[in-house]
Amino acid sequence: MYGSERVHEAIRAIYGAATAPDLWPQALQSIADCTGDVGAVLLWRRDDGSFGTIVSPSLEVSHADYLAHWSTRDIRAIRGIDRGYHITRDAATDRDVVSDEEIATDPFYRDYLIPHGLGWFAATSVGPDPRVVVVVSVQRRFDRPRFDDDELRFVAEIGRHVEQAMRLGIRLFDGRLQREGLAGALSAMNVGVFGLDSLGRVTTSNPAAASFLGDGLTIVNGRLRPGWQDGARTFTELLDLTLVGGAPPEPRPVLLSDGGSGVRLVIHVVPVAVLQDAIEPMLAETRAFVFVSRLEPGRPVDPTVLRDLLGLTLAEARVASLVGSGLAPRDAATALGVVEETVRTVLKRVFAKTGVSRQAELVALLARVAF
Repeated sequence: MYGSERVHEAIRAIYGAATAPDLWPQALQSIADCTGDVGAVLLWRRDDGSFGTIVSPSLEVSHADYLAHWSTRDIRAIRGIDRGYHITRDAATDRDVVSDEEIATDPFYRDYLIPHGLGWFAATSVGPDPRVVVVVSVQRRFDRPRFDDDELRFVAEIGRHVEQAMRLGIRLFDGRLQREGLAGALSAMNVGVFGLDSLGRVTTSNPAAASFLGDGLTIVNGRLRPGWQDGARTFTELLDLTLVGGAPPEPRPVLLSDGGSGVRLVIHVVPVAVLQDAIEPMLAETRAFVFVSRLEPGRPVDPTVLRDLLGLTLAEARVASLVGSGLAPRDAATALGVVEETVRTVLKRVFAKTGVSRQAELVALLARVAF
């Protein structure tokens, strides 16, 4: 499936929407087209606890009905939140949250989904920040077969690209930053951001980026280069691949280390799609954004780093990141918007995979592998 032109088009659309929020509806439609489905929804939780949504064009009518009459009667969302499916698995579908009897009798299916030509969903959590819930949900017709395991894996895989795009895109959803534009979004971010052209030359950077120069990164002849050896080759290869060919099939963070003091930098490289009608001047030459942050004791580790270092799912890594930073399971549950029992259930899986048996050991493990 990954070799199909539809998938490549979806990935291009996802990264195009990262810097142009108005393009998200069509990017969501491109995701749904990969599996031949009706459309897709992007949902995120704002700082004030409310939820924002963006839908593909094919779902606009059904979504208007949903907002007007069904948002408080959505058995799938209610069950999903109660059971914390956004942190218990990388992708979920109807069978994970409702029974066949409920599908046959619940008004949400009988009186909302089916009349709108809908029926099944496949959702994956794509929030790059462990404290921010962002979900993509693909919507399928009721008369088609339900999502199988291979399709769920695909949704989780395409979700990795949405996750990368969200590193910048989620900041642009805020009304204030939309008014200020991309420059305002970059300035407001507390991680270092470098914009690079097709030759790797720095086209723009935010105020936080300066603190990383001479501390793991350097600029040589205008080009961004690693200043440390550990991880330098991986960083250079990923950067070259992104600048020449766009997004790699499986986005992964890079760790740069000085090899001595144990200081590490986490680097994400996010491609910038070429948009013919881009109104942001800085995007005329920018082909990639490089996001840089430090691994600091006592702060949650980027879940994408833990996913790759410890062999966890992203859902498990989100819990491990918060609890491993010292948060009590109850506080981690509050941050994730789920009940404490859900966090404890996920923690048991994390303990089993990492060979630890209590929180203090997890904290120590994260200190060894990530700092």
